[in-house]
Amino acid sequence: MNLGLRLHRENRDTEKSARMDVSTMEIVKPSKLWFGDTVGIVSPASPIAAFCPRRLKRGIECLEDMGFQVILGDHASKRTGHTAGTIDDRLSDLHAMYRNPDVKAIIPTIGGYNSNQLLEVLDYKLIAENPKILLGYSDITALQLGIFSQTGMVTYMGPAILPQFGEFGGLFDYTRNSMEDILMMGANAQRVLQPSVSWTEERLQWDLEDNRARVLQESTGWKILKRGKACGRIIAGNVSTLLLLAGTAYWPDTTGAILCVEDDETTNIATVDRYLTQLRQMGVYEKLAALIVGRFPSDTGFSDEDPLDSMLSSATQGYSFPVVYDVDFGHTDPMMIMANGVWASLDAVSHLEFRYLESTVSD
Repeated sequence: MNLGLRLHRENRDTEKSARMDVSTMEIVKPSKLWFGDTVGIVSPASPIAAFCPRRLKRGIECLEDMGFQVILGDHASKRTGHTAGTIDDRLSDLHAMYRNPDVKAIIPTIGGYNSNQLLEVLDYKLIAENPKILLGYSDITALQLGIFSQTGMVTYMGPAILPQFGEFGGLFDYTRNSMEDILMMGANAQRVLQPSVSWTEERLQWDLEDNRARVLQESTGWKILKRGKACGRIIAGNVSTLLLLAGTAYWPDTTGAILCVEDDETTNIATVDRYLTQLRQMGVYEKLAALIVGRFPSDTGFSDEDPLDSMLSSATQGYSFPVVYDVDFGHTDPMMIMANGVWASLDAVSHLEFRYLESTVSD
């Protein structure tokens, strides 16, 4: 019997009993990160690290230059077809990072499409007994919200190794400041999240064209669609990956949540509309305290004739919760870090203020 199947059978009853709702679950916060701590790098889905060794090296060097020690998973640069190794390979690397007492944070090389393959074979008992920062975005949403739903452990939507740490010149200042603020000084409560003054969507082919900094443009700021005030736990993720969890034990409870969703350059207007409609038809909007939408790439296709605000208005028609969009998280650079499970407030009345109401990590 392979490792994945054996663990699935061993953990199946544990997963069912661990299923919690956000209103009653005990939230567990990993310890804050310190300079000198060890960061583990894994590839839970895509094998892109196998094709971009220079970008991976830059990402590792960025972490080291910031003052961290780095451990690379045994299979982080492996390729098996369309994934970074077999399920057992990827599972082995992730479990090894949780078992290693020196590793304080786990950061994937990149997302992809198949992190959800690991959900039914993860050792949630091991993870719950070894709280660590799990940082990443895109397809990593499946792991982050799956782990959160099963253990109550806070996970962090933020930069990954290849796209952000491997950037020419390292992390953008806004991303780095958010990392230090949320993961390293996050034991202090009441921190306000601010928009970035600039952003970029320029794409340079990795290991071939990425020999300079990408061009930044001025940001137009976050926008209010529906005014109001709300507070609730943050549930954040890539919306197409989030919807893979619908109907499974890994769907996070969104009751009273501030739901933060976004998607990438592979989407188009019709696809985004479909995702927003599915959330409505699932009854998700009936439970929300607020909805925050990330900045979509320009090639998604929104325009004056077919704008995002009209689509959001249609999808949320009949609901009065505040809605804000074009926010700096997910598939945009630079990006801030969203802490899944942490209480936050949104004031979108006369001005726009988004703030954490409690610590994002433990001391």
